Amino acid sequence: MSDQESAPAGLLAALQRLGSHGLELLQLRLTLLGTELEAEKLRLTQALLGVLVVVLMLGAGLLMLSVTVLLICPEAWRWLAALLLACGFGLGAWLLWRRVQADMSAPGGLFATSLAEFQRDRDAMEQR
Repeated sequence: MSDQESAPAGLLAALQRLGSHGLELLQLRLTLLGTELEAEKLRLTQALLGVLVVVLMLGAGLLMLSVTVLLICPEAWRWLAALLLACGFGLGAWLLWRRVQADMSAPGGLFATSLAEFQRDRDAMEQR
């Protein structure tokens, strides 16, 4: 009779351990997810500040270049120089915009490490 009484207690203990391990695994994965979110936030903030500095410096440099080119050109051709500068700036802006779009749509994405860990967990559970 003691064998029959110990079997449910052993099963209950095994289920409790399994639940405890499952919750521990979930806690670890959520911690990893939070860490990735924090790193992504820092990366984005750093990128935005870098872009702001680059835009300000590029704007000042282009303004000085434009003024220099317009002052060097003869008065009769200044309108053409201004038009060519505007077209060049427009083309440069378009090319930079395309590059930014390509960088933002690069593979990897947000939470790539967490998703890979969840996939490893699923694969490990399917093998059992």
